Amino acid sequence: MAAPAACTRFSDNYDLKEELGKGAFSVVRRCVQKSTGLEFAAKIINTKKLSARDFQKLEREARICRKLQHPNIVRLHDSIQEENFHYLVFDLVTGGELFEDIVAREFYSEADASHCIQQILESVNHCHTNGVVHRDLKPENLLLASKAKGAAVKLADFGLAIEVQGEQHAWFGFAGTPGYLSPEVLKKEPYGKPVDIWACGVILYILLVGYPPFWDEDQHRLYAQIKAGAYDYPSPEWDTVTPEAKNLINQMLTVNPSKRITASEALKHPWICQRERVASIVHRQETVDCLKKFNARRKLKGAILTTMLATRNFSSRSIITKKGDGSQVKESTDSSTTLEDDDIKEDKIKGGVDRSSTVIAKDPEGIVGSCTPPQTPAAATTPTSKSAPVSFGAGAKPAATSALSLSAVLLQGAQARKQEVIKMTEQLLEAINVGDYEAYTKICDPHLTAFEPEALGNLVEGMDFHKFYFDNVVGKNCKAVNTTILNPTVHLLGDDAACIAYVRLTQYMDKQGAAHSSQCEETRIWHKRDNKWQNVHFHRSSNSPPFTFAPSAHK
Repeated sequence: MAAPAACTRFSDNYDLKEELGKGAFSVVRRCVQKSTGLEFAAKIINTKKLSARDFQKLEREARICRKLQHPNIVRLHDSIQEENFHYLVFDLVTGGELFEDIVAREFYSEADASHCIQQILESVNHCHTNGVVHRDLKPENLLLASKAKGAAVKLADFGLAIEVQGEQHAWFGFAGTPGYLSPEVLKKEPYGKPVDIWACGVILYILLVGYPPFWDEDQHRLYAQIKAGAYDYPSPEWDTVTPEAKNLINQMLTVNPSKRITASEALKHPWICQRERVASIVHRQETVDCLKKFNARRKLKGAILTTMLATRNFSSRSIITKKGDGSQVKESTDSSTTLEDDDIKEDKIKGGVDRSSTVIAKDPEGIVGSCTPPQTPAAATTPTSKSAPVSFGAGAKPAATSALSLSAVLLQGAQARKQEVIKMTEQLLEAINVGDYEAYTKICDPHLTAFEPEALGNLVEGMDFHKFYFDNVVGKNCKAVNTTILNPTVHLLGDDAACIAYVRLTQYMDKQGAAHSSQCEETRIWHKRDNKWQNVHFHRSSNSPPFTFAPSAHK
């Protein structure tokens, strides 16, 4: 994997083909090497948009990827620097995510889980042998080389990887993904290679039962669980797992990093190296069923958070977290969103928010297993201008009372579409306020999916769950309702899809004439079909006081 000559141009060696994925500063396209006819994935980074600091990260990522040549790691084949663009040529990985492949299999056993984690540990061991710590091991970064049966697992995305000397432990910054962070990182203690083993322990736990060892909607409580190493093996799903498998997990999820098993030691564990004799070969249908739900949650929540955070345009009291008032971060373990405190430090310098109130998203790059630099504060889209709150009450006409809606006629293109989404959101909330189920169904997709407190952590699909509230609750417990949308931020997903995030402030009068107020954070995904916007998914927080007058009731 020799470095190209300085005079080499990308177009001299490769033919570019179709686009595979796109991020804020880069695009991934299939390419064909002219001399061999072999296919690769070319990540094309627009270096004009990168800060000096992000350019250093890109160079670090490419340097690390060049060091790693292993069958279970997405390989960097070429790195070509031209004026304004940097080309990284990787393996073309076409098999999708390992976790998605598992749920599509006809048969899945503990022995299969053993084979999966063995390949992951092989890749981690290679990294550690070469002085590299990945720091972001999670399902999204575990890909399959192809769709062929038995295709190799490939570790991808070295955007957060660091280089260490030997068994060096130091404070390299707060980085990783919430549910996979190790205790030592959360405690801000010196750390090193063992952080990857902890993440492997979390992944192995999920591989065996389909849900994570640490989980809580509240990120602070989630972190407390992790720091205490507070996990267990609940019945009945763990009753059929062999003691050897649990023993390996225990050695991986050891809070003290100095006592945690290493990658090379884990590869010698009987449950892995003697799986034919030790690991169970009974089909685990319950695990597959749980894993399907786990995949759905992390995909939807990860996509929503990445979409929201890509704009870097959220108030510290908006959507994800709040600070200074005792409220807490609402980021759960099944999110795919990555944190890195270097980004937060830069935000502080630029007058932004601190780590206590924001989660930093990374550049989504589609289906290709490529190394991804963390996103910088430069936004992927033009931020929505801040306007006055949009307020409308029962019986009011949102379009007539909304300054944002009135301004839409003055705007063109992307800005006008953003105003359309805000207007449709107003109309949807107005339908809830007045209990108009027919209007609600016209605005929502029939297969609307939702994460909301009433669903108790489950992904709900369809309208029946919502209809119950319209039939039995809306309008029966209150005399008047007024809703105000604060800090609406819209991120366009092409021409026919968009994500809106906002704080929803609700005032209402109960039957006794007493006034009440409550707030929550909501995110809605809209899709335009036949020139009509429809709400296809929403996620709502559960941090507001309890009241039960509408479908937005908070437990």
